[in-house]
Amino acid sequence: MLKKVFLALAVAVVGFAAVVASRPSTFRVERSITIAAPVDLPFGIVNDFHKWHFWSPWEALDPNMKKTFDGPFAGPGAIYAWSGNEAAGEGKMTILESKPYESIHIELEFLKPWPGKSLTLVTYQPVPEGIQMTWAMEGQNDFMGKAVSMFIDMDAMLGKDFEKSLATIKTLTEQEAKNRLEREARLKAKAEAEAAAKAAQAAPAAVPNGPAQAATTTP
Repeated sequence: MLKKVFLALAVAVVGFAAVVASRPSTFRVERSITIAAPVDLPFGIVNDFHKWHFWSPWEALDPNMKKTFDGPFAGPGAIYAWSGNEAAGEGKMTILESKPYESIHIELEFLKPWPGKSLTLVTYQPVPEGIQMTWAMEGQNDFMGKAVSMFIDMDAMLGKDFEKSLATIKTLTEQEAKNRLEREARLKAKAEAEAAAKAAQAAPAAVPNGPAQAATTTP
């Protein structure tokens, strides 16, 4: 009887392994949003890791998360490493390539809860309404990744975080675009007022006309 149980378990394990092995060896998650703001705003808020705390939902997973920044302040070579609780895990991100106002390539390396690497690509495309920002992540599925994908929908799970990130970036950058226009309008009005005041000071004072004198004749 015991032999049959072990044999059935062995068959089940082999069958499960075969099903897992048949799963896709790669994954890709992608989301987009349209932002009514100059492209330098949504580009800059991603190209600089120091600004991620303004919009990244992953940083909220652990308020006490330890973070370090290495390499250049922003752009290619910039590195952001983190170490947090079980929800946040541990890993690092490196900007591999950054084309101003076009695209940003980021390598994402997880160390905990399980090792893994993936590539994040953020692109910016002009559209009539402003800028279409697209966030995509792709990588390889090892055996563990394939097994997890049988029970967890990676597109739904990561896609939700992407959507939240993009929505926050949209809110922040559109507000900053509005603030920028208001600042420019105030500066323009101030400059015009100062120019008008200087012009008034430089204008010659008008000489008032005196009363007309009556003509006299010599006797």
